[in-house]
Amino acid sequence: MTIKARYVHTNLIAADWRALAAFYASVFGCRPVPPERDFRGPALDAGTGLRGAHLAGVHLRLPGHGPDGPTLEIFGYDEVEDRSATAVNRPGFGHIAFAVDDVTAARDEVLAAGGSALGEVVTLATGDGRMVTWCYLTDPEGNVVELQSWS
Repeated sequence: MTIKARYVHTNLIAADWRALAAFYASVFGCRPVPPERDFRGPALDAGTGLRGAHLAGVHLRLPGHGPDGPTLEIFGYDEVEDRSATAVNRPGFGHIAFAVDDVTAARDEVLAAGGSALGEVVTLATGDGRMVTWCYLTDPEGNVVELQSWS
């Protein structure tokens, strides 16, 4: 059996959700989808399995998909766990990717906005006659971002 589904959002937990949302808005053109969220109480505790949870944040419309497209949900909890070191080969969700016209120029913008480099800009043949130029970076909180351009 296959569940009838539609992709809706991906969540990032941030140390400073407002600053991280501002990064994605200014660098990638993501746009806030009101209202901002601010949740606490028994239903949140039950849903998260946490006691005394409080989270706040915002959904950002991802570029290129119109007014009903998927969002990047950036939330912050009052109490957060320590995170493991950033690594592109760590199990779990690996990265968020953005198609750009010029990977090198976009990489420079991400770095200028507080991101960090993880690797170099490279071009690979995909085996079907196309080439992809790409690189990995992190956003200011260490989440992996891929920039890519196809030819």
